[in-house]
Amino acid sequence: MTETEAWLALARAPAMGAGVAESLLARYGSPRAVVGAGAEALRAAGATRAVARDVAAPDEAGIARDLAWLESDPGHHLIPLLDPRYPPLLREIPDPPVCLFVTGDPDVLCVPQLAVVGSRNATPGGLDTASAFSAHLAGRGLTITSGLALGVDAAAHQGALDGGGFTVAVVATGPDRVYPSRHRKLAHAVAAGGALVSEFPCGTPARAGHFPRRNRIISGLSVGTLVVEASPRSGSLITARYALEQGREVFAIPGSIHNPLARGCHRLIRDGAAKLIEQADEILEELPALLRPPEPVDTGAADADETGAAALDPEHEKVLEAVGYDPVPLDTVLQRTGLTPDVVSSILLILELSGRVTAMPGGRYVRAGRD
Repeated sequence: MTETEAWLALARAPAMGAGVAESLLARYGSPRAVVGAGAEALRAAGATRAVARDVAAPDEAGIARDLAWLESDPGHHLIPLLDPRYPPLLREIPDPPVCLFVTGDPDVLCVPQLAVVGSRNATPGGLDTASAFSAHLAGRGLTITSGLALGVDAAAHQGALDGGGFTVAVVATGPDRVYPSRHRKLAHAVAAGGALVSEFPCGTPARAGHFPRRNRIISGLSVGTLVVEASPRSGSLITARYALEQGREVFAIPGSIHNPLARGCHRLIRDGAAKLIEQADEILEELPALLRPPEPVDTGAADADETGAAALDPEHEKVLEAVGYDPVPLDTVLQRTGLTPDVVSSILLILELSGRVTAMPGGRYVRAGRD
């Protein structure tokens, strides 16, 4: 059994959580060793009977199906928990997925993301708001993450794409399925402009219990969660709760007192669980503490501009130099740095929030002058 097949065996064990997986990996050293240990040894190591059974006798037909999916397209990826490409923020949550099945660009998962969630039966105004906020924030460098569902999710994904930014869709099925099926075209667009993500192996259909698990990944990937419209029993409030439990920011857009889909947002705001948001830029104002690079130590030996530049890592400094003091479009920065669009967009957002770069009309950027 190869290392990839062993990871797939762990991912296909229904009762396998990240805590159990990490414990077994620490004990045996590799997923191949875990799978080869046998049910009795796994039980002695603390695995439940169900985990020991499923790992010791893996679903070989299912693993073959996963391998066929991985090999069918260069845009198909498996990112195990110990892979360097695994999103750092997601690894921090209490129960991160053992593996991620990714269609698209896995590097997008490691740049700053904002979850945008809300009702499946959103009002036209709610859909317009989700789309407009997502387009604006994506254009400012935040990747927009949602769940590919009807309503607000779809509007958020499409808004991010229309804004020329990146978007991530976390799905509640296997990576070889699209739910709802009417979003097949949108799913392809998301994969081309970001990534589709699932913790479920190939062949997994949509089930009610999968959606809350998907929601913890949406919030876990993101620095914050924006709730656009939500009834008091909306699934998007589950995402907001996960975000709070994960120590992430929660934002909510208020609505009319006569709109039942505003009540979930109002409750979040009233309970102090979410910050009231009226304009997209208010979110950017709340995020610098999470996105700003470490402040330099002032030794008095250099002026502020030189000290700040010295504190940047090489890629941040390269982007800052590429921007310069004359307004330039994103394409010019890409050409000058040779970095990928997702990396440059992320760095530009960080530089903007730290006051080193200013976003100008027309999608141009200029280095901020310092006194």
